[in-house]
Amino acid sequence: MKVAFLASEVIPYAKTGGLADVAGALPKFLARLGAEVRVFMPFYREVKAKNLTLRTVINHAAVDLAGERRDYSVVEHKADGFSVYMIVRDEYYDRDGLYGTPAGDYPDNGERFAFFARAALDSMKILGFSPDVIHGHDWQAASAFSYLKFVYADDLFFKDTRSVFTIHNLAYQGVFKKEVLAAAGLPESLFNMNDLEFFGKVNYMKGGILYATAVTTVSPRYSREIQTPEFGCGLDGLLRSRAHALSGILNGVDYADWDPATDRLIPARFSPADLAGKAASKSGLLDMFSLGNSPDAPVAGMVTRLAGQKGVDIVCDALDEIFKLGVTVVILGTGDQKIQDFLKDAKRKYPSRLGLMIAFDEKVAHTIYAGSDLFLIPSRYEPCGLTQMYALKYGTVPVVRATGGLDDTIHEFDASRRSGNGFKFAAATPAALLASLGTALDAYARKDSWSILVRNAMTSDFSWTRSAGEYLTLYHKITDQPSPKRP
Repeated sequence: MKVAFLASEVIPYAKTGGLADVAGALPKFLARLGAEVRVFMPFYREVKAKNLTLRTVINHAAVDLAGERRDYSVVEHKADGFSVYMIVRDEYYDRDGLYGTPAGDYPDNGERFAFFARAALDSMKILGFSPDVIHGHDWQAASAFSYLKFVYADDLFFKDTRSVFTIHNLAYQGVFKKEVLAAAGLPESLFNMNDLEFFGKVNYMKGGILYATAVTTVSPRYSREIQTPEFGCGLDGLLRSRAHALSGILNGVDYADWDPATDRLIPARFSPADLAGKAASKSGLLDMFSLGNSPDAPVAGMVTRLAGQKGVDIVCDALDEIFKLGVTVVILGTGDQKIQDFLKDAKRKYPSRLGLMIAFDEKVAHTIYAGSDLFLIPSRYEPCGLTQMYALKYGTVPVVRATGGLDDTIHEFDASRRSGNGFKFAAATPAALLASLGTALDAYARKDSWSILVRNAMTSDFSWTRSAGEYLTLYHKITDQPSPKRP
């Protein structure tokens, strides 16, 4: 099975969110299951700065967009079991940010990522890599499916190629003015409601949903949610019409990077069989944020984008009551200025109860996962979520809103049955969050129950091997090849 990945960000090369984690981890596990995977991404300034050992595999190639020849080259980096091909065109990708600056998105993003998709497809031909499946991720890769249908339709090189489009977050669709079609070298006839037109503009993601052989989302519940007006972001009708081709495959975790038994970034290592290191990590976390609280008092952590989607405002509104419950809160993240300002004021008001870092720091993040007792994720919507999976592995019990992948991965703890790995609430309100947190604190006060819950959390399995097996089964299904045995 030959698979070409198209992704705008890939760990460890460039990252703004969970897309990069998937695009970096899934190919590795697919390769371990026997697939030949090649990943295509842009060659950003951020990647240049890493001074990787690279090999130029294509020099002075060009694509024709809007009647204009645009040069590019391709460099290769060998990853863990697969190759990463980076499209080099400094005019587009040698910039400070991947998609924009704090002032906003780059105005030519529609052109930049159409070029990426077109150059990736041409590069496959130059490299002689004829994929069984092209797997594109989010709107930045979605124009590849438009090209395959309308530009490469008669190209024998892609005659037997099938395609998968994965929606990581439907809220970000790549919507541009009509003129982007000409800039991207796509037929202007596609500007109609049955193709790429979307409320008077062009919608790249719509093309991925329309033209890919199969469409996936990053959790089973999210695949159902986006077919409703509440979560469909204007595309719910289209998604319902393609329900036969739509499925949800839960993202996974690479436990080589996220395991408290081997993690070098946390104060002390631990495992389900020996939790002494978790107590030491909690002490280390309190020291890191200069919180002089009793180590017996519960600590709730958050590692998140400070945004309304993540429900951080719900925590802000509930913060006084959370502190009245005796909980210490530690938050790491960046985002909305109003939320940042509120939390800074709260830090001044509660200096010994709130730990706050407006930034992102890998070591601090790992320490919060390892040292907290509880992990708050009150998202209004969450396509999959990885933070709850990380928290589980570190024995930090999630308290989550029951939406998307959070609902798929967290199961309400039942002390009498000794089952479950966390706590859930339905309404996106401070009252619902506080009620669920209160239930969690009742369990925390019963040490025997809490020990069972922590071990349940740590032994939950969300490895990429399982998810990669599901993707490989899908690839075989759409290419009409015999389906492999599941791992």
